[in-house]
Amino acid sequence: MTEGRRRLLVAAGVLVALVLFVAAAAASELSAGPVTVDIRIHHSRYIPSHLSVPVGRPVRFVFHNEDPIEHEWIVGDATVHDGHRTGTEAHHGGRSTEVSIPALGSVTTVVTFPAGAALTYVCHLPGHEAYGMVGTLDIR
Repeated sequence: MTEGRRRLLVAAGVLVALVLFVAAAAASELSAGPVTVDIRIHHSRYIPSHLSVPVGRPVRFVFHNEDPIEHEWIVGDATVHDGHRTGTEAHHGGRSTEVSIPALGSVTTVVTFPAGAALTYVCHLPGHEAYGMVGTLDIR
């Protein structure tokens, strides 16, 4: 075997090993548990008010309501929010994208977003949205 051919085989082996390492790391990242996002509610505001989360991976949202009043977190597109502005549900808990957070309490929900989108999260309790209790969620 010539020296040039030997170097070529070594380089090819290193390249294959590198590709396998990157693929294993990517698979490990995708199969990892949920991404955890903490959202504080303080003075009727979401903190943070802008988030980015991954497509197709479970996201555990943990809400910490520091206010002495109840709030809600509803995430969706304009159609979802138009439906909630009429106040048809007094309490949320049956859908992972719609939760009620008790005064001075904490709530956790897990959502997996199947596709990229730009959504908003809003508290639709009377006056809260107008006060600014709105956030944006980029799913990438």
